[in-house]
Amino acid sequence: QVQLVESGGGLVQAGGSLRLSCAASGRTFSFYAMGWFRQAPGKEREFVAAISRSGISTYYADSVTGRFTISRDNTKNTVYLQMNSLKPEDTAVYYCAAGPTSYTRVVVTTNEYDFWGQGTQVTVSS
Repeated sequence: QVQLVESGGGLVQAGGSLRLSCAASGRTFSFYAMGWFRQAPGKEREFVAAISRSGISTYYADSVTGRFTISRDNTKNTVYLQMNSLKPEDTAVYYCAAGPTSYTRVVVTTNEYDFWGQGTQVTVSS
């Protein structure tokens, strides 16, 4: 089992920045690829960003490319999502997820993630 706890959400004006953190505990963090997803009211959960176990490979949704950066620190069992130039359409609950896979692979589909956090709310005002 892996327990994931997100933090860093909040209210920010459009154009602002936030950094989300996801702290993992339980099994060895470096065994898992990590991802960030989000879900806005009335919408399905959608992929935001993913990072491989090694931290070398990353992948982003088109809607956040160039604005968001995913990173991880395997010594701190933490994955981060730096969000810049935020837009009102980025408003959602953000979830981190962990999925076992090969060392360099990124995972972008929800069904390949085994563990999920409870989420942190991000609200971007216009």
